[in-house]
Amino acid sequence: MDKMIRCFGDSEIYIDYHDNEWGRPVHDDDRLFEMLILEGAQAGLSWITVLKKRETYREAFDGFDPHKVAAYDDAKVEALMANAGIIRNRLKINAAIINAKLILQIKEQYGSFNDFIWSYVNHDPIIGYWERFEDMPLTTAISDKISKDLRKMGFKFVGSTIIYSFMQAVGMVNDHLRSCYVFDEITNGS
Repeated sequence: MDKMIRCFGDSEIYIDYHDNEWGRPVHDDDRLFEMLILEGAQAGLSWITVLKKRETYREAFDGFDPHKVAAYDDAKVEALMANAGIIRNRLKINAAIINAKLILQIKEQYGSFNDFIWSYVNHDPIIGYWERFEDMPLTTAISDKISKDLRKMGFKFVGSTIIYSFMQAVGMVNDHLRSCYVFDEITNGS
C-alpha cells in the first residue's frame, strides 16, 4: 500500500503526473512549449481531461516541435478539428500555431524559450510554503507580468491564471504542499 503523502492524485495518471512532473523544473524548450499549449487547452476544463488526451496531443502536434506546429496550414487545422483524441476547439488550435511562431521568434532573440521564460523568476524556482491548496494563489504579480508581456507579443490563451498553472507545472513555482513528499525532494534537491 502506497503511504506517501501527496498534494493530489486519485488515479494512476494523476499520481504519475504529480510524482514525476508537476513542480519539477523543466528547461527543455519543446517541453515548455508542450506545457504552454496544454495549459491553454485546459482553459474551461479539468486538468485530468487534458492528461488523458496528452499522448494523442503529442502525436497530433508532432511532438510539440514548435518548428512543425508553426508551419501548420488550414488543412492541418481541419485534420486537428476532426481528431476526437484532442480538445477540438478551433481557437485553441489556432493559438497553438500562433504561439509556436512566437516561441520561434523568442528563441531567435533570446537563444531559447527557456532562458526567456525562466528569467521572470531569475532562473530559480519560487517556493510556496503552503499547508493547504486553498491558500495557494491562482495568479501572482509575476504571472500577471508574464501574461501581459506574452499577450503584448501576440500570444493567445496566456491569461494570468493559465500562466500561473504553467509556472506550477514546469517548476518555476514549487507549490507542492509542505506535507507532500515531493516538496522536500524538490526544495532540498534530494
